[in-house]
Amino acid sequence: MKVGMNLLLWTGFVTEADFPTIAAIKAAGFDGVELPLFDGTAEHYKKIRAELDKQGLACSTVTVMNPDANPISPDANVRKAAIDRLKWAVEMNHILGSVAMVGPYHSPLGVFSGTGPTADEKGRAVEVLRQAADFAKQANLTLAIEYLNRFECYFLTTAKDAAELVKAVNHPNFRCMYDTFHAHIEEKSQAAGIAAVKDVFAHVHISENDRGVPGTGQVRWDEAFKAIKGTGYDGWLVIEAFGRALPDLAAATRVWRDLFPKAEDVFQQGITFIKQKWQQAT
Repeated sequence: MKVGMNLLLWTGFVTEADFPTIAAIKAAGFDGVELPLFDGTAEHYKKIRAELDKQGLACSTVTVMNPDANPISPDANVRKAAIDRLKWAVEMNHILGSVAMVGPYHSPLGVFSGTGPTADEKGRAVEVLRQAADFAKQANLTLAIEYLNRFECYFLTTAKDAAELVKAVNHPNFRCMYDTFHAHIEEKSQAAGIAAVKDVFAHVHISENDRGVPGTGQVRWDEAFKAIKGTGYDGWLVIEAFGRALPDLAAATRVWRDLFPKAEDVFQQGITFIKQKWQQAT
């Protein structure tokens, strides 16, 4: 098992200014960080890769789509833009030496149709994401698609849906991830959600029900860790928490109040919590 920290708690675009934070995460005992991947050039990410290598940290990335690059759009040009964006993202991951690209890049965040996903939309997603998986195979990268709760998207909202999408794409480089926050909202239990993706998940977000410090809220943690470990999973457990430092992200994640005294509490307390719960899980 390896433990990571998502950098979206501090920034939507990692630069040299974030290197002291990354160093503090390393000093706390983490194995890696998860970088937001929304824009940037190859030259920029070469510099970030050099710093990660210097600090001895692995990385994964998280990305999202926008309405102009929507994999499930009926407009072929918009779907082509989605393919181009995903290809760019895979190329940046390759430069970073990333172990996985995660996130809800099946559809735009916060965009709703007023109904559930249609068969046509599911077919378009499979077509686009299979091409992205082909790019990922060339880069030796795992794509781990994320389902979100129904208040953040409509296309992919349950573990069952995510597993079905993975099976439909049917590509060795395309898997899904499991997020304890979204599962807390959408699943009957943490164990039931994990059971639904046990054969197809490749990444885990450890996220409290209020997006604060893991272990301080209502998520059924003992059940979650026992179920995850029980599948034989031995990969990344990445803390994902959000604050108010980034107004746009705070608005997107509906964070209207401070959830912890300081950001350091999240990773310093979080890593201790994860390691204890993982050891205790049987």
